[in-house]
Amino acid sequence: MVFDELRQKIAKSWICFILLGVGCGLMNDAYAQNQITFNDHVVHIIHRNCTPCHHKGGIGPFSLITYQDVAKRADFIQRVTGTRYMPPWKADPTFQRYKNERLLKPHEINLIKVWVENGAPQGDLQKVPSPPTFANNPHLDIEPDLILPMTQPYEISDTGIEDFRFFSVPTNLEKDVYLKAIEFEPGNRRYVHHSRIMVDTTNQIRGIDRMSEYDPRIKEFQKTPLADEFMYGWVPGNLPIVFPDGTGKPLKKNSDLIFNVHYAPSGVPDTDQSTVKLYFTKKPVSREVKTFALRENDIVNQPFVIPANNVKTFYLRSAPLSNEIQLISVLPHMHTLGQSFIAYAITPAGETIPLVRINDWDFNWQSTYVFREPLTIPERSIIYAEGVYDNTSNNPENPNVPPKTVTYGWNTTDEMMNLIMYYLDAPPIGPIRRDSQD
Repeated sequence: MVFDELRQKIAKSWICFILLGVGCGLMNDAYAQNQITFNDHVVHIIHRNCTPCHHKGGIGPFSLITYQDVAKRADFIQRVTGTRYMPPWKADPTFQRYKNERLLKPHEINLIKVWVENGAPQGDLQKVPSPPTFANNPHLDIEPDLILPMTQPYEISDTGIEDFRFFSVPTNLEKDVYLKAIEFEPGNRRYVHHSRIMVDTTNQIRGIDRMSEYDPRIKEFQKTPLADEFMYGWVPGNLPIVFPDGTGKPLKKNSDLIFNVHYAPSGVPDTDQSTVKLYFTKKPVSREVKTFALRENDIVNQPFVIPANNVKTFYLRSAPLSNEIQLISVLPHMHTLGQSFIAYAITPAGETIPLVRINDWDFNWQSTYVFREPLTIPERSIIYAEGVYDNTSNNPENPNVPPKTVTYGWNTTDEMMNLIMYYLDAPPIGPIRRDSQD
């Protein structure tokens, strides 16, 4: 019943997308009669959707700012936009829509296509726009209030082995604050694979700094409860998280941030000094942002083992929610055997609330998907997720040739299944705090 309802919703959404495509096909004739130029039409699409990553110092491998930058790659840009390979966005827009979507509209894709097919003309030189500038993160229009780098550079070894390290970073905050946004900036994009940021308010875990996750002393530090087990997570493709107005993630004075960083194997010595940037709330906060995660222990069809030469589906299930919540975002996570991921909530009335659907999982591009408005999930609802894993030789991303049996672990060659959510409890009456700056 649930799947029939979801299929009907997806089918209706795809019909809308098809009709949009037909309309764009009709627009091609209109475009052909009015010359499409870079300066009049294409530059605005590029600067809005491509340049935030493709600029000097950005995560893109080359700049896409000037006409010359774009024109020499015109055929390539037409191909990757036409197939929706770029801008990279993995969530199915026919299942759920998001505030932070990076999707070109069908008419924008067609406009680029016609421009390229007509020789990629530049247009009126008097209309060359000023290039965008990126003083801070191009995806944020605010400046950080607190920048916290690792206390000293970490030396990445040349052993060719994956490395998992903890780093303790004191905040030295003199008062409690609420966070409007959180950003992680890898100091070495080549080898920083992912990072999880946690919060310790006891200052008793500082000795964990620079320790390997495999160090037996880690177990002693893990006896101290963390104030926040998942303040933020960074993986390639993830952008800073920005919380809705009137909300904030709490951070107590004098807290320490604990970075858990995964380094990819390196054959040469290198260094990393990654940084967390914190942005404080400037408006009254009436609701605290909290974190809720479904993990491997929540899989209902245990054990979490993918035998060699098998394709398996695993199912996550939450307990019934003890109270109404509003979901801000979802972050699915799997490794290289992952093929597809879907998550949804089912209410006590039997209504299905779509959360996220990824039809073609990409381990190298994972995102936090922020809903356009927080989604209300009623009390006693249950959150479900399903992940498909392909541990056969048909999976080009399979790290093992021939395939080997795989189970849970942090290494890239292991597997994981997570759904991490930022949420709000039902709204109270009145603000709980006026301003982080007071």
